[in-house]
Parts: sequence; C-alpha cells; structure tokens
Amino acid sequence: MLDYKFRCSSIGKLMASPTAAAIKAGEILSVGAKTYIRELAKQEIFGVDFEFSNKYTEKGIEVESESIALLNRVRGLALEKNQERKANDYITGECDLFDVGNRRGHDLKSSWSLETFPAWTVDAINGTYEWQMRGYMWLWDADEWEVNYALVDTPERLIRDEPLDLHLVSHIPERMRLTSVVIKRDFDKEREMMAKVKAAREYMGEIIEEFEQSHAAMEAA
Repeated sequence: MLDYKFRCSSIGKLMASPTAAAIKAGEILSVGAKTYIRELAKQEIFGVDFEFSNKYTEKGIEVESESIALLNRVRGLALEKNQERKANDYITGECDLFDVGNRRGHDLKSSWSLETFPAWTVDAINGTYEWQMRGYMWLWDADEWEVNYALVDTPERLIRDEPLDLHLVSHIPERMRLTSVVIKRDFDKEREMMAKVKAAREYMGEIIEEFEQSHAAMEAA
C-alpha cells in the first residue's frame, strides 16, 4: 500500500503521538493510529467503505447551503461550494470553500443545536479539524484556513424529542450564529503529515500481508 492516499478528513487520526516508551522503541504511530489503519486495511481487503451517518451528519449535509449563505452574509463574502477534489502524493481531499484571491479556505461545520454550538473561539478549537485544514492548505497551497461553525435551523424531521428552541434558531442575529477559528499554514506540520503517512503505508502493507498469510494458513490447515 505504498501509494495509499489518506483523506484530509481523517488525517488527524494518524497524528497523535505514541507513548514515550513507544517513541524510545522507534515507533512513529500511536496505538489509536494503528487501530484506524487496520480499519482502513479491512475496507481495502473486503472492498467496502464503512459509511458513517447519524442525525448530526445528516443535518450537516442537508443544511450545507444555508450554512454557506450564513457565512457569506455575515462576512461579506460571495463564496460558492467547491466541487474539485485534489490529491498530492500523500493525501486527498475535497474542501468546502476556497477564496482564490485571498489564498484562504473555509470549512463549514453545521452545529447540531444551540447546546453543541461553540459560542466562543476557545470552545471551537479541535485538533482533528486542525489537521484536516492543514491537509487542505497543503493541497490548495493556501496561506490560511478557517473552521467556521454555523448554527442554522435543524430540519424538523431530525429533531425528534429534543426541545425545539434548541434547534429553531433563525430568530437569533446571524452574527451570533457563526464562530470561526483561523489556522495558519505551517510547513513543519506538513512534513509531520508526510512522515506519518509514510509510516502508515508501511504498517498497512504489513498488516495486509499478515492477514493474507494467516488466513491462507487456516485454509491449508
């Protein structure tokens, strides 16, 4: 799997540091990263994609255009949904929005409800999302990338038994329903991603070979 390209949305799962003992032993990947790589390897072996969907992801898909419109109105932008997927030798990704003139990207996270909406920037900082944005900056050669948390009405069919006042929020001023975190490009962190991907590919190749050999041995037995 020397040419496997990791998605920007999942690159953060590779980036956690292993324990001090593991580092001393020469390990690059954490236990969690190896667990994730085995999950990817299983998808490769069986030719399936473990699609993950729940009410939170369903809302994000359904209200994406509304969240983009909210961002544009509040920030005075005129950005349109990106339709291009890019890849380099290590990663692949399809960003939400890219402002070519300002070399700045924007990612939209549509919050599930008022309760889950990060009203302060300190609550909007997320390590997994940071690595996702760093992947996009690498692919789009951008100087900065924003994570934008937007709060828009939840489709009523998804709300079920939760209080409506946590989900029907369009009466709240729009500027109060957008929280943004800016991440600046860091070439050292891109080199970190490169090293992690190389290690992940090597590990994926090893475990796929191990799977094939162990299951072939069972058949022979």
